[in-house]
Amino acid sequence: MMKIGIIDFDTSHVIAFTQRLNHIDVDQDQWVHGGTITVGCPGESQLSPERIPGFTKQMTQYGIALTEKPEDMIGQVDAIMVESVDGSVHLSRAQPFIEAGLPTYIDKPFACSLSDGRQLADLATVNQVPIFSSSSLRYAPEVVSALQQADQIGDFVGVSVSTPASRHPRNPGLFHYGIHGVEMLYTLLGTGCRTVWSVSNEDVDLVTGLWQDGRVGTVRGIRRGKADFGFTIYGQKQVLRSTVSTAFIYRELLKQIVEMFTTGQSPLQITETLEIIAFIEAANTSARSGGTSISLAKIN
Repeated sequence: MMKIGIIDFDTSHVIAFTQRLNHIDVDQDQWVHGGTITVGCPGESQLSPERIPGFTKQMTQYGIALTEKPEDMIGQVDAIMVESVDGSVHLSRAQPFIEAGLPTYIDKPFACSLSDGRQLADLATVNQVPIFSSSSLRYAPEVVSALQQADQIGDFVGVSVSTPASRHPRNPGLFHYGIHGVEMLYTLLGTGCRTVWSVSNEDVDLVTGLWQDGRVGTVRGIRRGKADFGFTIYGQKQVLRSTVSTAFIYRELLKQIVEMFTTGQSPLQITETLEIIAFIEAANTSARSGGTSISLAKIN
């Protein structure tokens, strides 16, 4: 059984992932096989430090060994999950493990700047280590089902998604929670966005992307009113509308993570992850400038 280490206990993902991988305190239909969380490091947080003590206590109750420093896990595990909710620290948190040759999952957001994202990608290439980052919404059964219905829907001419979009200055704009919607958009449309423009206020982010082939994708990040995950696909043959349940999204994401740890092959090209970072940076820039269109090529 693969031994997995997990760092930074400022997010509920630490508990949810441990429950599913270690088959504890969760229904059997949520279980994921192939790896077990064996050791963790609570770490520190500038975003939600108040969450660490409670999650640390729960992990101890689950029998997870704890280390004082993240690097102390090197030599004890086969793979690492970097869980800090603060994307701005992911480069520094992941670097020691990538350099040690450990397959590494980095929770969303992969990074909060394209510069950091590229450095992570370069580290993985130089050290020949598989890395992977994704929102769990990418693997929601409704999203996967929509892709499987492509023949019936026809070519996807455009896609609109909705997502809750709470904000935090350390994960600016859609980097904090709205990234779930951006990941769904990219899952359905793929890469190739050329230009982004955005408007934002206290209640909503409305982001539009123009793809190189003329397709248009939109993300509505909701902070007022009912904030469901959902999408609309505008196809050549039909329009498909769907809400997205969160019931099994962690299970489905963890299957992909364990597969990557086992095979050494990421399920997602790093180029797509980097384009998502550029998309959000462009959206943030556009929102600050009153909705000006921003070319992704100018993000660096």
